[in-house]
Amino acid sequence: MISTNPATGQEIARYEWHTPAQVEDILAVNQTALRCWRNFRIPERGACLHKAADILTARTTELAGLITREMGKPAGEALAEMKRCVNVCRFYADHAEDMLRPEKPAGAPEDASIVFDPLGAVLAIMPWNFPFWQVLRCAAPVLMAGNSFLLKHAPSVTGCALAVEEIFSQCGMPADLMRTLVLPDERVAAVIEDRRVRAVSLTGSCRAGAAVAAAAGGALKKAVLELGGSDPFIVLADADLTLAATSAVGARFYNAGQTCVSAKRFLVARPVVNEFIERMAHGVSLLKMGDPTRPEVRIGPMARDDLRRNLERQVSESVAMGARVVLEGGPEPGPGFYFRPVILADVRPGMPVFEEEVFGPVASVTTVQDAEEALRLANRTRFGLGASVWSRNAALAHKLAGLIEAGTVAVNALVKSDPRLPFGGVKDSGFGRELGRQGLLEFVNAKVLRLP
Repeated sequence: MISTNPATGQEIARYEWHTPAQVEDILAVNQTALRCWRNFRIPERGACLHKAADILTARTTELAGLITREMGKPAGEALAEMKRCVNVCRFYADHAEDMLRPEKPAGAPEDASIVFDPLGAVLAIMPWNFPFWQVLRCAAPVLMAGNSFLLKHAPSVTGCALAVEEIFSQCGMPADLMRTLVLPDERVAAVIEDRRVRAVSLTGSCRAGAAVAAAAGGALKKAVLELGGSDPFIVLADADLTLAATSAVGARFYNAGQTCVSAKRFLVARPVVNEFIERMAHGVSLLKMGDPTRPEVRIGPMARDDLRRNLERQVSESVAMGARVVLEGGPEPGPGFYFRPVILADVRPGMPVFEEEVFGPVASVTTVQDAEEALRLANRTRFGLGASVWSRNAALAHKLAGLIEAGTVAVNALVKSDPRLPFGGVKDSGFGRELGRQGLLEFVNAKVLRLP
């Protein structure tokens, strides 16, 4: 398997897939580590996670550089990703004990209580777009709950996957408690079906989610799926346009638009749509695109050329159906997988950029008549991950937020994942939750004890 630098198109490294015998060895030693780890008290687990955070902090610059090389994330954004990883480790290290404290539900029998036991080995199937954050936000609660952790990462970021494994091997946890499986996608189902694996968590595409859900369901395993999104960004006529347009640039073009929960569909009230577009286009024009190792660069390459080609298809088909190009861009000639930002206006339902997840630096603007139409179009999608509403009318904005079908809705603010809050979606954006207490409790056995 070849890892490629998306900024240059040049080979970084080659890796061998794990053989079936190697997978068997990893599963066996992971079970040994799990039996040991379950005897660690929660504060002892927390101390290990704090040590992992210390290592991440000490190696932040090095590991951020690895992110940039393997998936093209601009240097500043890669550093920010590493800081988020440190924060999520420290959050669960500090708070998991309270979250896992036995409960006596109101109205339950006097002799009854609920305790939270680990499930066992959890397999995490993770994407390339946040190669450390996606792993750590899953691993931290899984490990604090007393489980072991198996990682099947996207092949293009295998270097990041092995770096995570190295960090966990140095933080005081039992050897082999966290292991990476270097596998092609077609061999993952066999791991899910293995009886030693008790649950699976996937962040990825709907197609991958359907395959993993089928395999997990067939093997009677718990699954958490965080899939795609086509998040609406509703701008009403009374919105603060300076704030909304500035936020729109970050919401759409962060990580070159390769983010599940980024704004994808801008639903803007007719009286302000032209000004909003003008302001957003000006903001995007100021974003420097180029070598992601340079600190001033805000838009790096897309992670793979096939992703770039699909994005070009979505734009060209939408334009052929009547979308208007406001900011012209597209694939850049030369080495690397660069795609200059595009803004489309007059986007309507039925166009690819409205119906499909757009995973790249393309913004689509749809004009709406009023809040009612904005709500209708916001929910006219098979996805339901995040959404935002921009308005000075707090009562109306709160009402819309309550009616939008999504896992997270923000008013006059960007949608972000936060270790303190559950994160996930509805409809084709998946099921289950990561982060928060809900994310911690996804991979435990809520066991009832009746002790007279």
